[in-house]
Amino acid sequence: MEDRPYCWRMAEKSSDVVIIGAGLIGLATAWRLAADGIQVTVCDPTPGSQTSSVAAGMLAPVTEVEYGEDALLALNLASVAAWPSFAEELEALTGQSAGLNRTGTLSVAYDVDDAAALHRLADYQRRLGLDVEELSGREARKREPLLAAGVSGGVWVPGDHSVDNRQAVATLLRATELVGVNLIRQRVARVLTSGTAAVGVQLEDGQSLMADQIVAAAGPWSSQLEGIPQELRVPVRPLKGEILRLRVPEAYRPALHHTVRATARGFTVYLVPRPGGELVVGATTSELGYDTRVLAGGVFALLRDARTVLPITDELELVEAVAGLRPATPDNAPILGDSGLDGLLWATGHYRNGVLLTPITAQLIAETIRTGALPELAQPFLAARFGPAQHADARRADPGDEMPKVAT
Repeated sequence: MEDRPYCWRMAEKSSDVVIIGAGLIGLATAWRLAADGIQVTVCDPTPGSQTSSVAAGMLAPVTEVEYGEDALLALNLASVAAWPSFAEELEALTGQSAGLNRTGTLSVAYDVDDAAALHRLADYQRRLGLDVEELSGREARKREPLLAAGVSGGVWVPGDHSVDNRQAVATLLRATELVGVNLIRQRVARVLTSGTAAVGVQLEDGQSLMADQIVAAAGPWSSQLEGIPQELRVPVRPLKGEILRLRVPEAYRPALHHTVRATARGFTVYLVPRPGGELVVGATTSELGYDTRVLAGGVFALLRDARTVLPITDELELVEAVAGLRPATPDNAPILGDSGLDGLLWATGHYRNGVLLTPITAQLIAETIRTGALPELAQPFLAARFGPAQHADARRADPGDEMPKVAT
């Protein structure tokens, strides 16, 4: 370390692995590594309180499949298959629930045009070999009796489930504590480099933390990490989403038995029931930089669409309205693995699939660190798939925004 600048040596500490970001992805990766005896430090000023706490927690690789996203579908399917054992391991270690709700998902259409679009998607899903069952409006209402009489059709997806993301965060925090992960509640001011290698991080208090390997799991703040050469920055941008949490009165429980993803007059809304009577409604999508204000228009749109397909929405208590930031990429797929700097791996850009992809991302990144090779399943998601121009634009957000803190 003699060639390092003097300031690096002040209050210097070390760890085998430093993970930037304590959202679901960062915490799960830390848990996997520390359980194998690797010394792990996670840096985040507000662990689990950003994007990971706002999501609705849908595990919907089939319901939300998009045309042409074959590689992403394979990753999503691998992760939804991994969730049960992932949850069981967490629960066995901590004695706490991981929040997995294996209820299946019902997609429904409100009018004739919505039904036609849903039928086209179901046909595509079947061509991909996915497990879906088309239903009439009456059959959909038989599964969910409180759906509106106007619901014209549906698709039953038995393999798509949901997770109480806040419960999962709490249980992962406990798991990381039990396996000896060091959690530092500070933001990372910059990544420290030496030549073409990342060798550590500098915290906001000036302390340096050196590491053999750094994992950047900072969600929508990943492109803002200082110290990474401009040409290697990732094109991750914040995509705002608002969700609502409603409380169902005892007399109406359960308002829904399954997760419902509805298309109502061309607008999409999802309703995710939680044990205990909570119903999560989401989500809006808007390009507003790092703005997390909840706007009246977003709340109105969510309630309008929810009550169209579930009229009892009018009778539910509005408990919370909150906005979060999805880490979006140009192709809506995550960025995993090599960064172009030795010693720095990306685990970011999961867009709307962060909760879904938590188990498989942790597994892939942990395996990469243990073996030195990125598994084949993750190969399509290297940062190198983006050209230099997109890397150069990686820091673009709202020019009026303050530089945000690094957190997930």
